[in-house]
Amino acid sequence: MRLILARHGQTPANVAGSLDTTLPGPGLTGLGTRQAQALAGDLTGQPIDAVFASEATRAQLTAAPTAHGRRMHVEVLPGTFEIQAGSLEKRTDWPSVQIYIDTLRLWREGDLTASAPGGENGHQMLERVDAAVAAICARGLSSALLVSHGALIRSWAGLRCPDVVDLAARPLDNTGVVALDGDPVGGWGLVSWTGTCAGGLEDPQPDDAEHDPTGAG
Repeated sequence: MRLILARHGQTPANVAGSLDTTLPGPGLTGLGTRQAQALAGDLTGQPIDAVFASEATRAQLTAAPTAHGRRMHVEVLPGTFEIQAGSLEKRTDWPSVQIYIDTLRLWREGDLTASAPGGENGHQMLERVDAAVAAICARGLSSALLVSHGALIRSWAGLRCPDVVDLAARPLDNTGVVALDGDPVGGWGLVSWTGTCAGGLEDPQPDDAEHDPTGAG
């Protein structure tokens, strides 16, 4: 099947550069709402049999225009929330952000026991996301959209799809899209990795250490 993974639209936490991973979390900024609408437009013509979103409000709001345009409803998919920041939650300082980034790097390098202080490790992340993706595939769908989170998409795809190991180290912009073909048994292959905002809408803040440096949230 084709699994289309999209990051949610911009949130106030993204603008502040905050490690915001608790649920249900913030909604979207005005730009984030426009990005969600643009995502629906960008996916026009792409077959989608079902629309899923994580438990986070921002993911569900981002998925809504695509679902509405196809006369579908957004199905909340447990286990697809953002990688947990633990005791670093809501921090914006660079040392805390660096710890979070380093955890994701260690996972890519093979150390799945690594975690941010009080956060989850790579084994725990893979277990919950694998179960969620398996539940989608069990539906017998030809294609599905899952709106989730930047660090989660990059980390899971990087560990489950050999084609994206290098891409997974890069930020995934708000409403950036990663498309994979395959299944949990045969494995996944990369179809496309846009990494950029839907509809050409750009975040007015630079993607640096002070503004959404992890592509997380």
